[in-house]
Amino acid sequence: MRPSSRLRILLLTTLLAAAAAVLLVVSGPAYADPGTAPADGVWPLDPRPEVVSRFDPPETRWGAGHRGVDLAGHVGQPVRAAAPGRVTFAGRLAGRGVVVVDHGETRTTYEPVAAAVAVGDTVHAGATLGRLELFASHCFPRACLHWGLIEGAEHYLDPLTLVGAGPVRLLPLDGGEPPVARLPTLTPGNLSATVGSGPRMRLAEGLP
Repeated sequence: MRPSSRLRILLLTTLLAAAAAVLLVVSGPAYADPGTAPADGVWPLDPRPEVVSRFDPPETRWGAGHRGVDLAGHVGQPVRAAAPGRVTFAGRLAGRGVVVVDHGETRTTYEPVAAAVAVGDTVHAGATLGRLELFASHCFPRACLHWGLIEGAEHYLDPLTLVGAGPVRLLPLDGGEPPVARLPTLTPGNLSATVGSGPRMRLAEGLP
C-alpha cells in the first residue's frame, strides 16, 4: 500500500472517531434539565460524598432505571436538606425511612433516613433531616443515601445539578449554544482539510 493511501486511511479513522465522540458529548442527556430546581444547593452528606451510582432515568414510566443518585455514607451520619423548603413527608414506606422536602415546583427525597423532622417543618439548606440508616440501602452491605429530585408529579431530574456536579458537556467558547454534530461527507479532496476543523470548545460541568 502506498504511503499516501495509508495516510488517508489513518486520517479517515481519526476523523470518524472524533466525530462520534463529539456527537455523544454535545448532544447531552435530555433528562439533565434542572428545570425549576432550587439554586445553590448543598450536598446532603458532609464531607462531600462519593457518588456510588448516578442518575439513569427509565425510558418509560414503569421501565428499569435509577431515579436518583446514591451517595456513600456511614450509619448514623447526619442527612442534610439540599435546599430550603418544607417537610411534606417524614416516616416509613415499606420499612425504610423516607424524608421529602418541598421546594415549590420541585421536591427532594432522602432515604433510608431515620427522620429527625416532622411534616410541616420548615428547613434551611444544610439543616439536619435525620440520620442515615442501613436498612434498604441501595449499596448494602454498605450504607448509602438515595437522593432524588422531582419536578411536578413524576418528572425526575438529576439531583447532582443542585450542587453543580451534573453531566459534563462541551460548549462553544463564545458562550453560544452547542452545535449539532454532523458527520461530514468525506472525499479524498476534503479529508485533510476537515481534520481538526470546527468550533473551539470548553468544558462545562453541571449543565443540562
